[in-house]
Amino acid sequence: MIMFLIRALIFVASAALGIVVADLVLEGFVIDWSDWWGFVLAVLIFAVLQSVLAPWITKVARRNAPALLGGIGIISTLVALLIVVVLPIGGIRITDALSWVLAPVIIWVVTALATLLLPMIFIKNKVEDRRDSK
Repeated sequence: MIMFLIRALIFVASAALGIVVADLVLEGFVIDWSDWWGFVLAVLIFAVLQSVLAPWITKVARRNAPALLGGIGIISTLVALLIVVVLPIGGIRITDALSWVLAPVIIWVVTALATLLLPMIFIKNKVEDRRDSK
């Protein structure tokens, strides 16, 4: 159970990091920082949607369009981002076409890197803590 919670926390943190990087890089991708609760909700909903949509889109693509299987991560990121932006929770806005094209790619890349690197940092810190306690 604790490993599930750690993985979920890492996934949510990586999603938040990806969204923040998109905000920093893209002029048309805007986080409304005055509505911090909207941002938190957007990140949580995005992370849940991403984790649910990826396997579902994979199943649909495998059955109907196998050529799309390589891009499932970006496609599920785009769909999750679209849903989060359309929901009336605030927090995130996308105002131009270029940001709609680049934001899913940026978020997908940052999320993928973060989900690889954050566990390594976590494990390294645990190992160092155990060494220090001996």
